[in-house]
Amino acid sequence: MKRDTIHGLTQQFEAQAQQTEGGVEFWFARDLQHLLGYAEWRNFLAAINKAKTACEVSNHLVSDHFVDANKMVGLGSGTQREIEDILLTRYACYLIAQNSDPKKQEIAFAQTYFAVQTRKAELIEKRFLEAERVSARKKLSETEKELSSVIYEQTGGNQDFALIRSKGDQALFNRTTKEMKAQWQVPENRPLADFAPTLIIKAKDFASEITIFNARQNQMTTEKEISKEQVTNHQAVRKTLLERGIQPESLPAAEDVKKVERRIKAEGKKSLKKPDPL
Repeated sequence: MKRDTIHGLTQQFEAQAQQTEGGVEFWFARDLQHLLGYAEWRNFLAAINKAKTACEVSNHLVSDHFVDANKMVGLGSGTQREIEDILLTRYACYLIAQNSDPKKQEIAFAQTYFAVQTRKAELIEKRFLEAERVSARKKLSETEKELSSVIYEQTGGNQDFALIRSKGDQALFNRTTKEMKAQWQVPENRPLADFAPTLIIKAKDFASEITIFNARQNQMTTEKEISKEQVTNHQAVRKTLLERGIQPESLPAAEDVKKVERRIKAEGKKSLKKPDPL
């Protein structure tokens, strides 16, 4: 997600924040509905009900974080009518976001926004980028598992998976996996991708996805065929990066993605351990 988008969404979410007399932040559910991109109130209520269940499971009082309310809204005729609404704490908003589709940009943003206690957009951006890297690494793991399955199904064994993956690395970095591990100071028993920046993780994932598609489409049945496909795809991705002024092997190593994932989980638990009630 681009920096301008993050700052823009931060401003939108903050503009709808309210405060009780005691200084506790809250949002009206009707406002949050639109912030999260829900067109229908009934669909949003379904997400709210899931969030209430999650609140109970977490041993928090639903009544502390979801408070029924009514408010008047103007009609086109100049008259007003009363509609139901709900006052939501930051914790309630977080739970709603967690029970919504993170593929939607607004919801992916909200999951981080409401987990962060400070309003500083810079911290929200940092947290979002870390979460994006963790997500990309998980996606690459899934893709590599699928590639391993394709190799097994079409060649009769997956003993060649490590070889095929390493050939992809060499095509992408113009260096062997062992050489890149030494350069990035990656422990011998850890995957190179755990220390790769997000861009490289996504590049490896994209190239491997193409390998999977073409291996199936063209019924490749030997290690040689699949290796050639993997190399070709990683070379193509490398060429694109070089054309954009990015040399994969010159990029610095990123923080161990496992440490980043543990930190995100720990911070989330800490910030939500004692959420402020209304």
